[in-house]
Amino acid sequence: MAQRIGTKLFVSRLSFYTTKDQFKNMFSPFGQVTEANLVMDSRTGRTKGFGFVSYQSEDEALKAIKALNGRIIAGRIIFVEPAKDNK
Repeated sequence: MAQRIGTKLFVSRLSFYTTKDQFKNMFSPFGQVTEANLVMDSRTGRTKGFGFVSYQSEDEALKAIKALNGRIIAGRIIFVEPAKDNK
């Protein structure tokens, strides 16, 4: 039986200059993005280099992982994986 990955993804090693719109647009081709949040540094106003993106379905999330994990975006290799459940 396949392991469920859920609909929320953790994205790391993003450029510190990535904007929220760029982040959401990066993941939009793979399905309906329900939420896209970059974790921001309150001191600098820039991203800390990671964020979370959620999709309508698990299939869409899986497509995004397969397409973007290990890709070079803005000169950096990004990692896309299922978000850990904080239960």
